[in-house]
Amino acid sequence: MGTGHALRIGIVVFDDAEELDVVGPYDVLTAWAGTSPLRPEVVTFSADGSGVRCAKGLRLVPDTSRDEVGLLHVLVHPGGRGTRPLTRDGEHLAWLRAVRQETALLASVCTGSLVYAAAGLLAGRPATTHWAALDELAELDRSVLVDTEARYVDDGDVVTSAGVSAGIDMALHLVARLESPDAARRVRREIQYDPAPPV
Repeated sequence: MGTGHALRIGIVVFDDAEELDVVGPYDVLTAWAGTSPLRPEVVTFSADGSGVRCAKGLRLVPDTSRDEVGLLHVLVHPGGRGTRPLTRDGEHLAWLRAVRQETALLASVCTGSLVYAAAGLLAGRPATTHWAALDELAELDRSVLVDTEARYVDDGDVVTSAGVSAGIDMALHLVARLESPDAARRVRREIQYDPAPPV
């Protein structure tokens, strides 16, 4: 698959992406990459390779551009305010449909699933999104089987997750699926992810 890495994971970034939707999965997947014999490569990319300003103001400089990223095994599409323009961006949706043809696994965090739905990639499939956007998901494609309860929904070659922090759960699930539950537990311990909210 290009660079000599067996497994390449790309996280697409864009203006007004939700910060934790990007860096939550990135942290899980890069922590995994540090110890895994599969040597996964995790890359970030934007449409043109330029920096982006996330929803709360964090600025990110991605590794590369959409045209240069090359073949991926897994695509992670974050959510955030910036997904709404993307649901109407013909170029982005066409790119996603093309990526679908050559990428084994598509994953989304939060309202990233709205963009997949707008591209027609969730037709007739179970999926989820942020609790406040469940109706939007249903309106974008009436055939989507919207799951209102799950933290993430694994439908084989498409995995969608609920809002923001649920992307961390989904990324740990991807590690379990791509390597093993033990590997995922090691990552969870390394990043000390053991939710016990104080409120």
